Amino acid sequence: MQSKKEKFEVLAKHREQALLGGGVDRMQKIHESGRLTARERIHMLFDEGTFQELGVFVTHRSTWPGMEDQKIIGEGVVCGHGLVNGRNIFAFAQDFTVFGGSLSEANAGKITRLLDMAMENGAPVVGLCDSGGARIQEGVASLGGYADIFLRNTLSSGVVPQISAIMGPCAGGAVYSPAITDFIFMVKDTSHMFITGPNVIKKVTHEDVTFEELGGALTHNSKSGVAHFVAENDENCINMIKELLSFLPQNNLEDPPYTPPTDDPGRREPKLNDIVPDDPRQPYDIVDVVHLVVDNGSFFEVQPLWAKNIVVGFARLNGHVVGIVANQPLHMAGVLDIDSSIKGARFIRFCDAFNIPLVTFEDVPGFLPGTNQEWGGIIRHGAKLIFAYCEATVPKLTIITRKAYGGAYCVMSSKHIRGDYNVAWPTAEIAVMGAEGAVNILYRKEIAASKDPDAELQKYIDMYTEKFANPYIAASFGYLDDVIMPENTRPMIIHALENLINKRQQLPPKKHGNIPL
Repeated sequence: MQSKKEKFEVLAKHREQALLGGGVDRMQKIHESGRLTARERIHMLFDEGTFQELGVFVTHRSTWPGMEDQKIIGEGVVCGHGLVNGRNIFAFAQDFTVFGGSLSEANAGKITRLLDMAMENGAPVVGLCDSGGARIQEGVASLGGYADIFLRNTLSSGVVPQISAIMGPCAGGAVYSPAITDFIFMVKDTSHMFITGPNVIKKVTHEDVTFEELGGALTHNSKSGVAHFVAENDENCINMIKELLSFLPQNNLEDPPYTPPTDDPGRREPKLNDIVPDDPRQPYDIVDVVHLVVDNGSFFEVQPLWAKNIVVGFARLNGHVVGIVANQPLHMAGVLDIDSSIKGARFIRFCDAFNIPLVTFEDVPGFLPGTNQEWGGIIRHGAKLIFAYCEATVPKLTIITRKAYGGAYCVMSSKHIRGDYNVAWPTAEIAVMGAEGAVNILYRKEIAASKDPDAELQKYIDMYTEKFANPYIAASFGYLDDVIMPENTRPMIIHALENLINKRQQLPPKKHGNIPL
């Protein structure tokens, strides 16, 4: 019979084995690849001394020949909860040193328990993914583990914020859990996501493609739109996750965290008066506008490398978290297309789910024409943006800086789709379309019959511009609440936000809407 001292020694030995994961040699290989280990990532994420691990001594139950003798304490995933900047967070980190971080039945059980606890406690979840995929030796039990996780990701959606960080390989069925979550981080050069790898692709489609080209961080941040953020390394990734969490509420029943402001709410910015060029064809950077309006010029942009013609991200106005949506004249004149509609709609729906007011900066010439857009489903995808804005019940504030043409005027949080506070700068142009296009439709016969068609065209353009290239007709109909000097944007928007911060609006009773996916 073991003495008490011997039992304590057994515990210490098991604890030491759990902390070593797959062993020192494998941990060294992780470091050589430019990555941190699972436990290093976890301890970097949580406030010092606050992480409480769950399922420390779990091991697999596989009966595959040879596996009985390969049981590693912890089963390839570190799970637990603690404080991140003083707020309760649940997190798991897959451990690549243990069977390549592969998912087993027991491994999945640790993750699903964590997800259940996060829901029950109303706290965000962070998943640090570094896994070779399903554990082949466990067959369908491993696949079932993935499905168990997918179900919980789906049920948690819109209830608690879910963040995924791809910090190594993520392939096959493993990609769908991050895809269901709200935000995906990737790390340059060391993280990859794909359904099928380069070798299978070469055999099936005869395409030669590298891991980085197929599913690297820059690919998914700039081409596919699958990921939202790209980090330089693991440490940078963890710090970015912490910054994102600082903008998010604990759950859908709470407001986002308020930060006592250090920036004057009455601050006026004369620079805004000069930011929109006199030439309506000349671009400018809408991010400059955002920086000048928000608290301390601090803007946390989401998906900055994809669909650059629309800008989305988080900021604060007088300490209150807001979601920013802005057309970007610097890219494709800020036109709405398939990708920008999807990007905007998903961000809007996230903000609405988690009680984050929306501030829209509008300068949009319309929807992008062309066969590629029409055949690609711009009607369906553009409708997602309409649906998201119409469905949103959070406070919605809109500033029209320049162009607001056609259906895009309606879409970008107009008064007609329950915008709460809509204003325009004197440079705003609100019309069915641009002057030249409108004139060529309305006065084509007069222009064609003229002895000087160019002069006649310009005459009608000038007339149309004088009538429509201003915000006052819309204001006279009550479609705008005010026309303001650009320099007054910050104090005016903050005042409106403070008045709307307790807004409560209900949707008609229903199970859920049928967004055009």
